[in-house]
Amino acid sequence: MDTLVKDTPNFRPQWPASVLARAANIRLIALDVDGIMSDGKIYFSASGDELKAFNILDGLGLKQLMAAGITVAVITGRRSPLTEKRMTDLGIPHLLQGRKDKRTALLEIVDLLGIPASDIAYMGDDLPDLPALRYAGLGITVPNGYWLLQEHADYCTRSRGGDGAVREACDLILASQGKLDTALAPYLEAYLEPVRDAGSAP
Repeated sequence: MDTLVKDTPNFRPQWPASVLARAANIRLIALDVDGIMSDGKIYFSASGDELKAFNILDGLGLKQLMAAGITVAVITGRRSPLTEKRMTDLGIPHLLQGRKDKRTALLEIVDLLGIPASDIAYMGDDLPDLPALRYAGLGITVPNGYWLLQEHADYCTRSRGGDGAVREACDLILASQGKLDTALAPYLEAYLEPVRDAGSAP
């Protein structure tokens, strides 16, 4: 399993060449929810309602990924209206809830889209995710995931699940395909425009 190259400054990441090579072909990423898109904790209100916290960083990363032509799917063993609302808000087209067998659920999406295993990334943190993670061409886990997932994953993010790990995976895939700078350009151009105007003034 590879991780982010150590001792790099806290700006543009330097991913291992072996991971970038695997990510270069990715056309579909499938994600677990609890422990990946959230911190893995289940919160209940006094009335018994379930609460989840999703990271905004992950949301924008997934939107950038979809804008770049990468399909996003979410496969979770639990059923939650909060998860459904979050995925609807993000425009994620494939959401499979209540699926204990993650590999079978992933294969259903594969059959629908006709994407080979080599072009699939799967991101999970616990034992139910392991068969799907091993099936995918790029298996990704998180540092707060179960140790066996870390043994079998191709890459472990620097960020913890629920704390920007999905955004890190999105950046990895975009960077490997030469699409990250394009995704970031609108934000940089908006920032630099006043500087260009000032420099061109007579």
